[in-house]
Amino acid sequence: MTTVENHQKIIIITAPSGAGKTSITTYLLEQLPNLAFSISAATRSPRGTEKNGVEYYFMSVEEFQEKIRKEDFLEWEMVYEGKYYGTLKSEISRIWAQGKTPILDIDVKGAIHVQQMYPGKTLSIFIEPPSVEELERRLASRGTETKESLAARVNKASYEISFKHHFNHTVVNDDLTQARTKTLSIINSFLDS
Repeated sequence: MTTVENHQKIIIITAPSGAGKTSITTYLLEQLPNLAFSISAATRSPRGTEKNGVEYYFMSVEEFQEKIRKEDFLEWEMVYEGKYYGTLKSEISRIWAQGKTPILDIDVKGAIHVQQMYPGKTLSIFIEPPSVEELERRLASRGTETKESLAARVNKASYEISFKHHFNHTVVNDDLTQARTKTLSIINSFLDS
């Protein structure tokens, strides 16, 4: 496998909120130094210790909409009312220029869109919760949701799960260690092809 072939690939990890995609993505980045995290743009405020340019590129709704007009995004979505998330084209170019493979931790609709833009160059993995009830329990245990926002996330998750057949692989995260190992194996096969 040459770096040139490899560096034109894209790995997509997608899942409903609370299914474990961020935990799995963090593990993959630790195991595979040839991957680089694609930092998404977001209009929400930083949480906890999040920093601009590390977890997300935080921007105002106006800045985000200007980038939409300029067609700066590979994909973007208003994930929740007034909350935009997207992948900047410049972010993918930045990672490819480093000779690495971008790993995108993105929304289901965005993942489908990126696959359509790069047919044959993407590997998409849907992380599925063991059940919607377990997903609701995980989200509630974070303590960051109101009753209304929890209900919205659970409804959205049910809808997103209905799209799992659009992706190359589905990994059920009922045991995080097994889900990480299975996802790592799938990615290694893709990078070696």
